[in-house]
Amino acid sequence: MTRTLRLFRTHPSGVLLVAQILGILAYPLLEVYPQNRVLTLALSLFGLVVLGLALAVVRATPSLTWVAVLIGIPAVVLTVVDVVTFSAQPWHLWSDVFHAIFYGYTFVSLLRYMFADDVVTFDELLAVGATFTVAVWFWAYLYGICQTLVPGSFIAAVNPAGVRTWFELLFLSCTTMTSTGLSDIMPVTPQARSLVMLQQIAGMLYLAIIVARLVGLTRRKSARP
Repeated sequence: MTRTLRLFRTHPSGVLLVAQILGILAYPLLEVYPQNRVLTLALSLFGLVVLGLALAVVRATPSLTWVAVLIGIPAVVLTVVDVVTFSAQPWHLWSDVFHAIFYGYTFVSLLRYMFADDVVTFDELLAVGATFTVAVWFWAYLYGICQTLVPGSFIAAVNPAGVRTWFELLFLSCTTMTSTGLSDIMPVTPQARSLVMLQQIAGMLYLAIIVARLVGLTRRKSARP
């Protein structure tokens, strides 16, 4: 237990990154067993753990922890309500809204953490990956909000007219963020297409900023006598 706590204190970004990767591996179970309420509850609880890890990461950054707590508490409560009400509206919409705000704040906090000084630590390198996955979650929740407010925003090769699941929206977010273009899920309304374009721009800018940051620090280090 002591070793685990020490690992979390020294590498909070790495722990968050691993947790989100585990989430990517676990969420497909919801596609296979969509009616299994026990599984849905278990993965929802796992999502709460990820929120807690994200909150702990914010504590390690220059951002204000109380702001993250203020946003995170409604997100946690609405997650539980969302499960109990079987994703009924308007609870599902408000859950997506607070999750998007929380992950957006976490994303900004991680960026501040990586740019806070001129020394690149191992955890800051892990934060590069954690920041990317947090951004993927953030845009997935925005897509969920868009889908609720503008029905039919996204179509897919399978069940084109159906409502896109959380994992489908996460998949769309990841393929858009990485600019791989492999997604079989497509935006078809102007609002959805605007969001996708904004994420494409954000993904390219994020990569450019991180590369410029690392190259600049490397050159600065080599220029020192």
